[in-house]
Amino acid sequence: MLKAGERAPEFVLPNDEGVDTSLTDLLQHGPLILYFYPADFTPGCTKEACSIRDIHDDIQSVGLQVAGASPQDAESHARFRKQHNLPFTLLCDTEKVAIKMYDVDGPFGIAVRRATFLIGQDRTIHDAVQADVRVGRHADFIRKAIMLRQTAGIRIGDYRK
Repeated sequence: MLKAGERAPEFVLPNDEGVDTSLTDLLQHGPLILYFYPADFTPGCTKEACSIRDIHDDIQSVGLQVAGASPQDAESHARFRKQHNLPFTLLCDTEKVAIKMYDVDGPFGIAVRRATFLIGQDRTIHDAVQADVRVGRHADFIRKAIMLRQTAGIRIGDYRK
């Protein structure tokens, strides 16, 4: 898994609407919380996505963006987003291109490691967490990022920090 201080690799993946989306596109409006998850509609992944959904207003209030990535196709992601009212983009990495770039492919190439990255607009990874079964660690990681940005006085419109 990539570590804090490393440069986040550029990628282009279709999103849940079938539109090609790059890391650069995602970073246009502020730093990014990029999370990788194994599969739509599984209990752990649903819990993780809904926990991010539930704090999404707080995430946006400090100028952070969110995107999730997994190996499912746009149709699956669109159904998953709709069913759970997810207000953020889901990326389709059916060939595991970004998954491999970020070194979160599962053991022996099976599945995907559950990992979350905080990426600055300069593509520097500021922090990262991997917790395959402890789903709550990802929401805690995001809450910490929100708190740190609030403590620093960063609000909407102050995206360069």
